[in-house]
Amino acid sequence: MSLHAQTAAYDPDNIFAKILRGELPCEKVYEDAHCLAFMDIMPRSDGHVLVIPKSPARNMIDIDAQALAAMMAGVQKVARAVHSGMEADGLTIQQFSEPAGGQVVFHLHFHVIPRWNGMPMRSHTGTMENRDLLADYAGRIKAALGH
Repeated sequence: MSLHAQTAAYDPDNIFAKILRGELPCEKVYEDAHCLAFMDIMPRSDGHVLVIPKSPARNMIDIDAQALAAMMAGVQKVARAVHSGMEADGLTIQQFSEPAGGQVVFHLHFHVIPRWNGMPMRSHTGTMENRDLLADYAGRIKAALGH
């Protein structure tokens, strides 16, 4: 295997691992045995949700195929709820692997971003969204999930 094909080891102290352990808060939208979905605190669009596996995986390259398959059922369920709950015209689903691919947090995660015709995604500025607004969006998405 070439040096470029290798990835670094999983860091159990990454921010998403801390969220999974309850060490850091999140605005939870959905949870099952395989994944956790919560509001992105620096959203590219209103209703932007992150879905992460409960298994420790750095990215798409190193996750077990069965764990990925189980997690993707959750991604689809959340995507449907985001689309419906946010009354979106469409969705953008993103996943970045390794720094060259745009990954910043090294725990596998999928971005579920609601989109509306004529409205571009916001830039990733690092600005944190108002928590009450995140809670409102989470409520809409949870209602679409039937929670």
